[in-house]
Amino acid sequence: MPPSELARLSRALPFWMSLALAPLAWVGAFYGGWTLLIVPLTTWYLFTALDYALGLNTENADLSATEDDFYWYKMITLIWTPVQFLLLASLLWYVPQAEHLSTLESIGVFFGIGVITGTVGINYSHELMHQKSKLERNMADVLLAMVLYSHFRSEHLLVHHRYVGTPRDPVTARYNEGFHRFYPRVLRQCYQSAFKAEKDMLARKNLPWNDKSNPFWRYWGLQLAFVVFALILGGWAGLGLFLFQAGTAIWQLELVNYVEHYGLTRKHLGDGKYEHVRPHHSWNAAHKASNWLLINLQRHSDHHYKPDRRFVILQNYAADEAPQLPYGYPLMTMMAMVPPLWRRFMNPRVRKWRGMYYPEITDWQPYNRATNPFPR
Repeated sequence: MPPSELARLSRALPFWMSLALAPLAWVGAFYGGWTLLIVPLTTWYLFTALDYALGLNTENADLSATEDDFYWYKMITLIWTPVQFLLLASLLWYVPQAEHLSTLESIGVFFGIGVITGTVGINYSHELMHQKSKLERNMADVLLAMVLYSHFRSEHLLVHHRYVGTPRDPVTARYNEGFHRFYPRVLRQCYQSAFKAEKDMLARKNLPWNDKSNPFWRYWGLQLAFVVFALILGGWAGLGLFLFQAGTAIWQLELVNYVEHYGLTRKHLGDGKYEHVRPHHSWNAAHKASNWLLINLQRHSDHHYKPDRRFVILQNYAADEAPQLPYGYPLMTMMAMVPPLWRRFMNPRVRKWRGMYYPEITDWQPYNRATNPFPR
């Protein structure tokens, strides 16, 4: 796709569909009942159906495109931060005092909010944190603070991208590791690895971990501010609902993390050295509708190969260049919640991947158990 075509508003508009989720959440809060299902049904099932109807998008943007060509794509990520803030704030004020909503319905509203802040909010923060602009990186921090997962920025940039596919990356799901085992392990290890990465960076500058330049001070401050904000707006009920949406959002993020690299490992070259990251170390999905919702996150193979590319110019890879998911993330994350079903679909694909890229490796147990040496 040439830059002149890419820059057109009509080309960018499908990625703006995420904005429609905000009024849908308010419909659930206003009417209650079955309308509480609208948000999860839209994000999981509607986009799965649209993927089936619209098929794949294998078209790639011309890499000569400039920042000017990205205007309408950048705007959606910039607009989302205030939209999410207003959505969260307004419902923290409204729901605890809404007499027509039962306790269960109130929880249902904020389950839907958590689906939104996890599916869209954390995903957009991921795009923003990779940019050079201080404004965009600050917006990423605000979005992550709304779900109490601020350390994700440090973990993702300093640990995941550097060590993906090795035993040092908590987020690389191991072969045969069900999500029910992956999730508690990742919650613990990601926080530890993120804090250690920042501490080690400071130590290299002869600074202690508690130096004011440690971003964890900002993380803790922003998160505390949102906790107090929720308490002021909605009282103790509002705080409980805020914490519930944050937990839902984190669960959504880690489901995606689980899917993105399941069973894919980089070859250990000996003495703690690993091959460089290549497109075949991430699962790729070219499903059109879910890539609109997730701003091309499913072109994950190219994101890890070239992390500095904006989502609009991420390249798609064919099956002979990167492993392909059978469905888009909405359906794949639902499958991940059922380990026997997940293994039935994905384990044969992992074994095929191993035979295709690493026929020389005969013993996969150190990779399965993540017992290979940590990278140096």
